[in-house]
Amino acid sequence: MPDPRFFEDLGPITLGDLVSLTGAEYDGREADIRLVSRVAVLAHAGPDSATFLSDRRYADQLAAARPAACFVRRDCADLVPVDCARLICSNPQAAYAIAAQRLHRPRFGGGEAIARDATTETDVILGPGVVVGPGAHIGRGTRIGANTVLGPGVTVGRDCEIAANVTVGFALIGDRVKILAGAVIGEPGFGATVGPAGLIDIPQLGRVIIQDGVSIGANTTIDRGAYEDTVIGENTKIDNLVQIAHNVRVGRNCVMAAQTGISGSVLIGDGAQFGGRAGVSDHVTIGTGARVGAAAGVMKDIPAGETWGGMPARPIRHWLKETAWLARMASRKGGKQT
Repeated sequence: MPDPRFFEDLGPITLGDLVSLTGAEYDGREADIRLVSRVAVLAHAGPDSATFLSDRRYADQLAAARPAACFVRRDCADLVPVDCARLICSNPQAAYAIAAQRLHRPRFGGGEAIARDATTETDVILGPGVVVGPGAHIGRGTRIGANTVLGPGVTVGRDCEIAANVTVGFALIGDRVKILAGAVIGEPGFGATVGPAGLIDIPQLGRVIIQDGVSIGANTTIDRGAYEDTVIGENTKIDNLVQIAHNVRVGRNCVMAAQTGISGSVLIGDGAQFGGRAGVSDHVTIGTGARVGAAAGVMKDIPAGETWGGMPARPIRHWLKETAWLARMASRKGGKQT
């Protein structure tokens, strides 16, 4: 369920309204009686929620969740439990996105720079032009630089240092966190799907959770989750100009050098290290203590403790041998031509 500190609930609506809104087909008799209050992915769906199923592999999750309604393709309609409304459509994810836009809305601040219901503990320092949204909380001894914006509901822990021109929304921040100038935390992650009239954005209904002792460099961006939270583990150190996408989970004591890019839903174990300009494809797992070389392009899982490099990334010894062999072959060919 979207965190009410960050999202307004606009429901409930009837199942009939949901059908009209999305253009889905429904053959049941409770369209004007059954209510839907929220959207949720299968892992978090409940009896008042609408969800979607786009892959038969997740049929067991749907059976366990037993939501009020499920958007589903016709070829998967037989997988929907009898007590769940089958909403048949060609693109279940797009219908889910439309429903999410109707049922949930991000909260926005009011007309005050420091909201009346924002709270601060002792010894907090706010620079000129700082904006603190409704319901936000700032812990003891935290210092916030000029023109930084904390959105509605944001919680910042104790003894944090947040520099100038930082934007933080949809986030829960622990103690002793450092965020350098220009960083953006909690903006919606990149997600789109094909709707009835073209591409539509998929609402990002998760949060960013930054644990104690994390450092975040200048102009780094960390997107909030789409379905799950984006999490940065305790004492992780992130350099300037790093991009961390939605639903990423970074372990404790990790290091990321400048211009590292982590795609959505990546899982990173404790103590992992990334060289500058390393890139990681979505849904990849980086094992505990793994190391990724500078400018590497990771396309598949890296086992714990291994060091990979190159593009596509592979174990460092293999990459170095291949690079040396290519250099020798290129040199020999060049020698024959001359």
